[in-house]
Amino acid sequence: MEVALELLWHWTDALVQLLLQPFYYISVIFMMLMYRRQVLLERKLFHVRLHSWGWQTWRTLIGGLAAGICVSIAIAFLGISLSVEAVACIWIVAILLMLLRVRYLCFAYSIGLLGVIQFILGFFPELQLPGVAGTALETVNGLDIPALLALVAVLHLAEALLVKWQGAGFANPVFMESKRGKLVGGYQMQTYWPLPLFLLIPAQTGGALLPWTPLLGDGWSAGFSMAALPVVIGFSEMTQSMLPQVKANKTFKRLLVYSVVLLAFSLLSAWWKPLTIAAALVSILVHEGLLWYSRMEEQHSSPMFVHPQRGMKILAVIPGSPAESMGIKAGELIVKINGISIRTKEEMHAALRKNSAFCKLEVQNLQGESKFCQRAIYAGEHHQLGVILAPDPDAGVALVMKPLSIFQLIAMKVQARQKTNEQPLDHPPGGNTAEM
Repeated sequence: MEVALELLWHWTDALVQLLLQPFYYISVIFMMLMYRRQVLLERKLFHVRLHSWGWQTWRTLIGGLAAGICVSIAIAFLGISLSVEAVACIWIVAILLMLLRVRYLCFAYSIGLLGVIQFILGFFPELQLPGVAGTALETVNGLDIPALLALVAVLHLAEALLVKWQGAGFANPVFMESKRGKLVGGYQMQTYWPLPLFLLIPAQTGGALLPWTPLLGDGWSAGFSMAALPVVIGFSEMTQSMLPQVKANKTFKRLLVYSVVLLAFSLLSAWWKPLTIAAALVSILVHEGLLWYSRMEEQHSSPMFVHPQRGMKILAVIPGSPAESMGIKAGELIVKINGISIRTKEEMHAALRKNSAFCKLEVQNLQGESKFCQRAIYAGEHHQLGVILAPDPDAGVALVMKPLSIFQLIAMKVQARQKTNEQPLDHPPGGNTAEM
């Protein structure tokens, strides 16, 4: 009972710390702006909104809170603890890496790199530096790298589960260039989750003892305290060869394998220190290898969202539209409308005008089987029944993905603002690109 009351007291104190930390609020604002930007991109590409940035933000917060609680419980039993100096060291390295590429803002890279640096410093045990450099050197040498890598593994396990649970719901349809330079349909899957972590820390003075023995670390015999640490995890994928749910499932499996392998290496390195460098390299190289493999997989796969010789391929379905009520899904093929075969948007609109009050569709589903749908058409409903079709070769806007550093991202924002001041972007001319 005494331990439960002390845990509750420390958790309340840590929760107050979390609410007073600006980083958590900054991360939430960042996500709100990111989702709003995605909605603006949807309007630019399709002149309609497919997602609500407010609802996306709430889903992100709920998912992050659930994952934060689960991760906090896991790391409490593992015995992972962080000092203020360690947190500062990790974030300094992460920010420096972000200057090279925004996607390097990930603990897999920063903690893995710190493990490599600590390994190299081990060859110079007599090295001493004055001032701030000496303090940084002492902090890096004192880091518990196996425990930190175990934290990376648990965070990526949480990321894998969140991708499985929510990843497909954050997919935004886009027009992009294929490897042959033609416009095809695809999906941008990008989201971040703010995780409030509550870390147990060995107490310097006496207090209630934990009813379990943490697997990693020592110094728990004097009791414990608790601190709050807001962490942001996320993933970003592009696909033109598969549906969002299929891509999310593949990403989930790969992240799951990565987290299990890294956790095994980190626990083994806690038992046998020479394995620490191997665990650090696994954290960096395997993570980078997963991204490389995903890109290669897309480049060597045929695009899914292109118009075949017969029919019109559906890229997405607008929520609440006639198409959704008829059970039409992304990836299916509209073959006939009102008995008329279609191959172009012009033929589609002409077939719909044949009976403006009612429509009958022949649709080929994902298994290649035909299904028939029908529904009354009411005034004010979407002119294409609420379907977003794969692009024609002369579609107006394509999304171009480029690896960006933080400086390039800021420069791109400035250029976009200047261009917006020069001319409106509501109806872009043909051949424009939208960089992300």
